[in-house]
Amino acid sequence: MSDASVADTRRLNSKPQDLTDAYGPPSNFLEIDVFNPQTVGVGRGRFTTYEVRMRTNLPVFKLKESSVRRRYSDFEWLKNELERYCKIVVTPLPGKAWKRRLPFRGDEGLFEESFIEERRQGLEQFINKTAGHPLAQNERCLHMFLQEEIIDRKYVPGKVLAVSRGLTLRSFSLAILRPSSLRRGRKLGAEVLGFWGGGFRNWTERHLFGLSLGQQG
Repeated sequence: MSDASVADTRRLNSKPQDLTDAYGPPSNFLEIDVFNPQTVGVGRGRFTTYEVRMRTNLPVFKLKESSVRRRYSDFEWLKNELERYCKIVVTPLPGKAWKRRLPFRGDEGLFEESFIEERRQGLEQFINKTAGHPLAQNERCLHMFLQEEIIDRKYVPGKVLAVSRGLTLRSFSLAILRPSSLRRGRKLGAEVLGFWGGGFRNWTERHLFGLSLGQQG
């Protein structure tokens, strides 16, 4: 066998995994559980809510742990908002099960335990896939759905800006207003995570470069 063949088939030396790598927390994670369904109300006002619990270390989320209760129509609202403002392909929701709404059924219809469990699994799959999308993570509607007790349907749609390394909007603004901080302002701007496109990018370029050049002149 030639030296070239030996070089081609030689395995790469890999770094041994230590205990920290094996059992330490992942560098980035987002875990969402949908569980503990509860049916409330009577008659036509009867519905089921689910507890939505989130754990994460992603900087785009203000709270690293949160728990809220949501019903199926809340998941529908989130899907519609993301499709309208985020322009991404959103994972389908479990069906509305119209046949289970018919009267004179021999079971509990929408409130049958097996159906509630099937829907719970579908909702959990939906929210994990949806919240895992990088563009969806910048939308206010997703943050409100996951971390605020009450969903404000009259909210103003917008982007959520994540900051890291102690960077805040105020410190970023002060940095870009000083000509001597132009280079540092660029560096800080590059560290802003999440919403780095569209309006914010245009705003940053206009203010970062426009104001700095104006003060220099």
